[in-house]
Amino acid sequence: MTLFNVRHLTEYRYAKPVRFGEHRLMFRPRDSHDQRLLEATLAVDPEPAELRWIHDVFGNCVALLRFGRPAARLSFDTRIRLEHTPQHGPAFRTDTAALTYPFAYDAEDLPDLLRTMAPHHPDPGGEVARWARQFIRPGRPSETGHLLMTLCYAIRESFSYARRTEPGTQPPLQTLHLRRGTCRDFALLMMEAVRHLGFAARFVTGYVYVPDRDGSTTLGGGSTHAWCQVYLPGAGWVEFDPTNGIVGNRDLIRVAVTRTPEQAVPLQGSYHGAAEDGLGMRVQVNVTTEAALPPGQDAAPRPGAGGLLRARPG
Repeated sequence: MTLFNVRHLTEYRYAKPVRFGEHRLMFRPRDSHDQRLLEATLAVDPEPAELRWIHDVFGNCVALLRFGRPAARLSFDTRIRLEHTPQHGPAFRTDTAALTYPFAYDAEDLPDLLRTMAPHHPDPGGEVARWARQFIRPGRPSETGHLLMTLCYAIRESFSYARRTEPGTQPPLQTLHLRRGTCRDFALLMMEAVRHLGFAARFVTGYVYVPDRDGSTTLGGGSTHAWCQVYLPGAGWVEFDPTNGIVGNRDLIRVAVTRTPEQAVPLQGSYHGAAEDGLGMRVQVNVTTEAALPPGQDAAPRPGAGGLLRARPG
């Protein structure tokens, strides 16, 4: 068991004071059997006039903020502390009927999985589908776990990671052609590839712990991270991080799960002013650990636990 501390700072600067539209923020990790939120705080400058929390259609926790006065700087400083239980792949246990590919999802689950099984992006020449099918063993049964892990590792080994600051996600076909992309591009490529094989897949946004940022082979630190989940009967939603070749939740802190990357933008909002008023943004993410706890011992939450807003006057 590990205790993670996350600091996520986003700062916007403007040439002159501007008025802000509503901002939508997803930073609060999802509570689950493998990660337990102990503390989540948010400091905003300038102070918002209104803050309210909602759960979106996927059950993710979303903060909605409105602002009452103009400012030349807008910052969101989130701090998170959580208890994390790593599950190392391939430790997931799959129902016997799904051990070998292809298999059929249970009729009771199918209505809820169908939208995550259908490919979402054009593949007119069938290139993404053909790329995915190469991991199926021809003429003999394919082990489901081996198939998915091999596909995940293939992206890690055969594609080049390239940080991209502009918003949006590359279409899977473009990522396949370029053999280059960001973590969100690789997550989407794997999602679409396994969807072409009949699996249900969804997008995950969160953070990755990089044990040693200097010279580390773990990619995606220093900003939010993205990976995907594939639904396997008996195992449930299993994490696959094709950027780093991680199977299971090791070093991954889950914040939100969605059907598409566009539904998982960590921070979005608007300002009222000229385009040239925007001077850019700065993002800083730091993920650190505390000493591991002995088995059976719970971490005591610090004062302020529960995701309260702490707003600093501007």
